[in-house]
Amino acid sequence: MTFGFNWRASLAFIHDVCAAALAWMAIFWLRFNLDVHDPYVGDAWRTLVWILPLQATIFLALGLYRGLWRFASILDVQRIVLAAALGAILIPLVLVMLQLQTVVPRSVLVLYPIVLIFLMAGSRFAYRVWKEHRLYSPLAALGEPVLIVGAGEAGARLTEEMARSRQWRVVGLLDDDAAKHGRLLRNVSVLGPIADLPFWTRRYGVRKVIIALPSTNHAVRRRVAERCAAAGVEALTVPSYEELISGRFPLTMLRNVEADDLLGRDPVKLDNAGLAEWLGNRVVMVTGAGGSIGAELARQIARFRPARLVLFDISEAALYEIQMALADAFPQLPMSPIVGDIKHEALVDDVLAREKPDVIFHAGAYKHVPLMEETNAWQAVRNNAYGTWVLARSAAAAKVEKFVLVSTDKAVNPTSVMGATKRFAEIVCQSLQGNGTQFVLVRFGNVFGSAGSVIPRFQEQIARGGPVTVTHPDITRFFMSLSEATQLLLQAGLQGKGGEILVLDMGEPVRIVDLARDLIRLYGADPDRVAVVFTGLRPGEKLYEEPLASEEASKATPHPKLRIAQAREANRDAVGQMVAWCERDRAADDAEVRARLKAWIPEYAPPAGAPVKPFPIELPTEAAVPLPLRAPRRR
Repeated sequence: MTFGFNWRASLAFIHDVCAAALAWMAIFWLRFNLDVHDPYVGDAWRTLVWILPLQATIFLALGLYRGLWRFASILDVQRIVLAAALGAILIPLVLVMLQLQTVVPRSVLVLYPIVLIFLMAGSRFAYRVWKEHRLYSPLAALGEPVLIVGAGEAGARLTEEMARSRQWRVVGLLDDDAAKHGRLLRNVSVLGPIADLPFWTRRYGVRKVIIALPSTNHAVRRRVAERCAAAGVEALTVPSYEELISGRFPLTMLRNVEADDLLGRDPVKLDNAGLAEWLGNRVVMVTGAGGSIGAELARQIARFRPARLVLFDISEAALYEIQMALADAFPQLPMSPIVGDIKHEALVDDVLAREKPDVIFHAGAYKHVPLMEETNAWQAVRNNAYGTWVLARSAAAAKVEKFVLVSTDKAVNPTSVMGATKRFAEIVCQSLQGNGTQFVLVRFGNVFGSAGSVIPRFQEQIARGGPVTVTHPDITRFFMSLSEATQLLLQAGLQGKGGEILVLDMGEPVRIVDLARDLIRLYGADPDRVAVVFTGLRPGEKLYEEPLASEEASKATPHPKLRIAQAREANRDAVGQMVAWCERDRAADDAEVRARLKAWIPEYAPPAGAPVKPFPIELPTEAAVPLPLRAPRRR
């Protein structure tokens, strides 16, 4: 039972007891055609003395006073029906057990619960209608007019929520389903198809359109965003289907349409049960955890409740930021934030010996192509190739179950130092396969909004009024959203058995100039006033990226967005030479780095004009022999 009422609950309880008394007496009155004579008047009052305590006890036992009348719902009606039904069953039993010398007509027993339901439920919904009309109707005319695109479940819920808003006034909905045209949805009309959006925005003076299509494919949402841009109105959208399912965002948390909404890619289907079994209650380590991909990986992994999440990054500020974000979102998640450099062998050995990770996701790398091409080539090799060897060797020695390398499509027939070093990182992992640890290599393209990507650069240029700089009119790239890339990384890690290179299905390549123009329209700028300027290809940059090398074949996997690339065998001698070379006391210049990479990676083709130091380059004699695994240092 529920005790300790507040004053609102007390009033509701008194109302319901009075409703029970009124229902009982009214049925007697109606039963005798509004003219009740003795002895029935006395019978009605004598039985009421026993019925009211019984009915009141039922009301309390069923918790009818936990909710607010202002938010009365079908659940409240169900409780009222149950309370009335129990009363209809128990009242005759009580009257029989008490052996009262009274006569209660059968019609009274049958009609009483029906009238009681009408009085109790009707009062609640009448109050809700009055309250909402009093609070919101005068304000509705003052709210900003908006159109909602999508007359499905999400559109209906959003319309209902916005009816209570002081900020918005929904003037209509648009949907391509002709059967809905002219119908009312939460008392708002479905005006017509999406193609009529410019007409209705002009008619109602709408400046904002809300896209309520969370589960529709991205192509439809892109088309709506383009129509909004063409009509000169701002496009807002509800959270995606994945965000709604995860519970991180409510439907009413509107946001501006972003660049990845233009991507036109459908949601990823994850094997959530398999991922929960693989990552749940396991120690998982993420390197580069402060970066865009590493941070999103950590968030995705946290959903599967690992026993502990080890966050490893060289940047103290970035590591602190992701640690605080995860602590807010997953307060019960045990974490170990480690500030460190993966090239530091003693530290890496110590961390793996202490934390004992079951799975490692290696996302730490230098990834900016032009920056690594000139002046920083030696650091690219040291970090991307040698750093991967330090971590992978230690993982194999520590018997880590699975090691997932985050690679790139730039490792396919590389023309840049960055791409070549990532290809060498793949070779390092392939060379260590067979030592107990499963090394899974995953390639994918550019990620929308990641650090160093073209999208933030375009956004800054558009905000300044242009010009927007594109390197070449024909340059194309594969793009994925951050969420899609990390989800497929997890799926690839789950499916990988070790030694294979898994390639993510990146769809069709996107022309960068088309993307720039889409963004100009998306952010409400005038395409005629914001110029697109071509600046020429940057050092190491290719016109297009390839998902698979020409010497490689691929085969399908059980997941439709993953394929396996069959790469050539790893050159173990080259790995040993690279390690000895990187551990020497002096740095190498860019020309020497390119020469070494060309010798170790036959498919690497430095751009024309890039300096390459002629051979021979002196190396230690022992470098021709692959370095053996070393046991990790123990504390």
